[in-house]
Amino acid sequence: MKIENSTVVTEFILLGLTQSQNIQLLVFVLILIFYLIILPGNFLIILTIRSDPGLTAPLYFFLGNLAFLDASYSFIVAPRMLVDFLSDKKVISYRGCITQLFFLHFLGGGEGLLLVVMAFDRYIAICRPLHYVTVMNPRTCYALLLVLWLGGFVHSIIQVALILRLPFCGPNRLDNFFCDVPQVIKLACTDTFVVELLMVFNSGLLTLLCFLGLLASYAVILCRVSGSASEGKSKALSTCTTHVIIILLMFGPAIFIYTRPFTALSADKVVSFFHTVIFPLMNPVIYTLHNQEVKASMRRILSRHVFF
Repeated sequence: MKIENSTVVTEFILLGLTQSQNIQLLVFVLILIFYLIILPGNFLIILTIRSDPGLTAPLYFFLGNLAFLDASYSFIVAPRMLVDFLSDKKVISYRGCITQLFFLHFLGGGEGLLLVVMAFDRYIAICRPLHYVTVMNPRTCYALLLVLWLGGFVHSIIQVALILRLPFCGPNRLDNFFCDVPQVIKLACTDTFVVELLMVFNSGLLTLLCFLGLLASYAVILCRVSGSASEGKSKALSTCTTHVIIILLMFGPAIFIYTRPFTALSADKVVSFFHTVIFPLMNPVIYTLHNQEVKASMRRILSRHVFF
């Protein structure tokens, strides 16, 4: 049963979010409600932006991609978590664990970079409005989209490459409800100090720097908007405030998880639960609730389909 790189562990036993049956039932119902209500809402956002010729601005192009990334991200952990709630033994194969970890950081890294791109878009729109059409042309938008996908891939492949070099010879009990870097590394049969430092640098430091950079950029934008007397002031303030909320939801838990040494804390599972399951479904919806154009277009689409 021996696998490459001296790995003899062929599966991991997930200890789950909690051992309490009542809490498991509550979480199961909560996730199911989110999936049945909010996930279709994310796909409706994508459909609305794709079908409405009035929503062709870069802002809506990136919002559609945010909805797609978050919807995809939600499929990495939540479906398996729902199945595990109904299973007595929660097991994931070694290769399945590595695959889950890869897509978790691939899409998560891509979304983090997408929020940076959206901040750049708002900066140009508000602080350099005369250059906006020239700078944020379709070619630039697609180039930025390619960069963020490549950036997410590079970030994730580094994580996976470092873990694949580690030997796993037992134990195989993973103290989480999904596979992530901090818990998997702790099961390696070797000293992982250097690997942990590299992981903190690859995930934690980059996350923190992006977060601080985003907050600084939106602080500049908000100061610029507050000092202006233009007609679109309230709309710009609403858009930027919503972006800041999404940034806090996205980067707050990630900073808590990845910027400290990989030692277990009692809050880790709860933070991971909101970071991987709840917040990804909420992000596009939060943004849409503050965008009148998208809401109006969604109403037209819904009324047209209901009417027919």
